[in-house]
Formats: sequence, structure tokens, C-alpha cells
Amino acid sequence: MGNLRLTTAGESHGPAEICILQGVPAGLFLSVDQIDVDLARRQQGYGRGGRMAIEYDRAKFLAGVRLGRTLGTPICVMVENRDHANWLRQMAPQDHGEDTGPPVTVARPGHADLAGIAKYGFDDIRNVLERASARETVARVAGGAICKALLASVGVMVKGRVTGIGQVEAPPADYAHPESIDWEAVERSPVGCDNEGAGLLMCEEIDHARQEGESLGGFFEVWCWGTCPGVGGYGSIDQRIDGRLMGAIGSIPAVKGVEIGQGFANSRLVGSLVHDVIERTESPVGPYAGHSTNRAGGIEGGMTNGMAVVVRAAMKPIPTLMNPLASVDLSTMTGTTAHVERSDVCAVPAARVVGEAMTAFVMARAYLEKFGGDSVGEFQTAVQTYERGLESKGLWRRSSS
Repeated sequence: MGNLRLTTAGESHGPAEICILQGVPAGLFLSVDQIDVDLARRQQGYGRGGRMAIEYDRAKFLAGVRLGRTLGTPICVMVENRDHANWLRQMAPQDHGEDTGPPVTVARPGHADLAGIAKYGFDDIRNVLERASARETVARVAGGAICKALLASVGVMVKGRVTGIGQVEAPPADYAHPESIDWEAVERSPVGCDNEGAGLLMCEEIDHARQEGESLGGFFEVWCWGTCPGVGGYGSIDQRIDGRLMGAIGSIPAVKGVEIGQGFANSRLVGSLVHDVIERTESPVGPYAGHSTNRAGGIEGGMTNGMAVVVRAAMKPIPTLMNPLASVDLSTMTGTTAHVERSDVCAVPAARVVGEAMTAFVMARAYLEKFGGDSVGEFQTAVQTYERGLESKGLWRRSSS
């Protein structure tokens, strides 16, 4: 075990989104309800568009789960696209000579349209936009929910929050203490922000953008805590957990910047104000060495250091605008305005849920690489044995993570 792989398939207006997750140990308790919770969270958020009024995302296991337990074989999850019923002719897999409407030939600024048709030689942009759509992230969230369940089985939690939308930013959190964040308030907030005042201002920003035919981006953070030190590695490029996390979060549509901890802010400070001092801390079972601050975001030298892992992402504004930007009709090479597909005003609250999924996948994969196990029981035993060894040497305390 250890080679966890996540594959997704499906088009935005096709029959379904599919997730195949290979490498999950046998015996993990799993229900569709666990996945449906995150699918619903992805659909919510102030600023979402009309598509969310159509879809009612629910997971269905097609393989890999029996009687509520994983089998150790590839898990296949399907989420149906209800809107497919309105696109049967346009998205038919076979050409039966029916009228499927005119091709899309006007590229939209900020989308994959122009680069996609250049790459594949298409003359209909719909062949690009259907898969490049952020609807694909439904499958990522389904797979991420399974990874969260696996991590939770060894005491590792993954949660995200929105920290900024437009010009509004919430007060920074203490990265050393995930319990200082009111995670229940995050889930109550229409924008996924634990600070009520900032959340109200974010909603006002979204309302103003909607009135102006504009869109907004922002920032979100994903926290992963309960992690023991030494997950990841420095021996090779692909072992480094920070590189993996930044690549995974950066693969989310519209994410244009990723940092670990206070990455960008730290670059403007002198070293003595950046690096987390290693301290001797007393505990009921003896002293241990650790950190009381977490500017590094829980990762040093490509490995977890026992503190909460914090990944921060910047999301650009949704590129589809109700007041479309200038473009070119590629069939005639004449100037026009961009093609408009149904879209959101702001999707940062939803993106944080996708960020949780990608973080959970990367962390679960790294945990399985280090600890292995064909069954969940073997996996848990290996993690517990390692953690007890760290505690006996004074290198970590679970309560400190």
C-alpha cells in the first residue's frame, strides 16, 4: 500500500462526474453521507450562480465499498449532473445527425478556451470548456472526503476557512493553535469566514459586484492538524510535502497563488522574526522539544514538523462576466464580446472545500507512503507505534500539534 491515486472524469454538462480513488486500505468505515456533507458544502456560499439551483449533488458508490467498509480495491464514486437532461443532444457521445446547435467559437478571456483549441485542434470551444469547467471539482471533493475519513482514523483533521473576498480581509489567525478558530462559525457563515463582521462585509462586496456585472476572488486557508513530524521528505524532489501541497492546491481552477504558513509575509522580514524557535516544553509525561509559534505553517525541510499544516491560496475573480470582455470570433477572426456561460459572482467559499479535498489527498497519500498497511488496522498500528516512539524520545506530543 502507499500509492494513493486520484483520478476524475466527466464533463460539466455530461451525465456525471466520476472519482476513482485507488490505494485506500481495506476496512475503513465509509458512507455516502460523509461524502454528501462535503458535496453540499461545495455547493453553498454567498455569490454562487444558477447552476447550484439545478444540481443536488449526491454520491453513489459504484465500486470498492461493501456493507459500509472499503475493500482495499479501487473506489469509484459517481455524482450525477442533473443539468445533463437539458443538454442531451449537445453532449451525446454518438453523432446521430441531430441538430446540436452552433459551435462555440468566441473564446472567453481568463478561461482555457483559446489555449485549449490551440492544443487539440478543435473548432468548437465546447470541447474544451466542458472539461475545463470547475464542475470537475465535484469529483475531487468526493475523493477528498474519503481521504479525510482515512486521516481522521489516525487523529488528523482537515478544515478550511475563507480569509478574504475582494477588498475585505478577516483578521489573521494564530497558526500555532487551530482550536482558536471557531470552526462552527465558519460553517454557519454564508462565506465560510469565522469573523462575523468581516463576513458581512464580504457579502456586501459580492452584492456590489453582482450589481456591476463583475466577479470577485479572494483568499482561503486550509488547516491540517494532528499531524506527526516526519511526514514527507527531503531526499528527493517529489517527497517534499510542501511542493506537493502547493501543486495540488494550485491545480484548483482559478487559484493563482499558494503559500505555506506566512510564506509571502515572511519574505519581507529578517530571519530572527521568521523562524520558529525550538523550545523545551514541560508536560505531564515529561519534557519535549517543539515550537510555540508556527510561522512556517507546519512544514520544514519538506516534512511536517508536528505543528498544524496551513496552506493559503489566492483565487482570481471568476472569468465569466455578465458584462463580457472583448474577444475574437475564431471562425471569422472578427472582434466581438466574449461568449457567456452561466457563472458565479464569487466561488471562494466553494474553493475552500475543494482546497480541503486536495490537502486531504496529499496528506493521506504521504501518510500511506510512510506507514503503509493493507488494512486500516495495520495503518493505524504503524502510525501509533511511530508516534509513541516520538513521544518516548521527547520529540513530539499529540496535544501540541
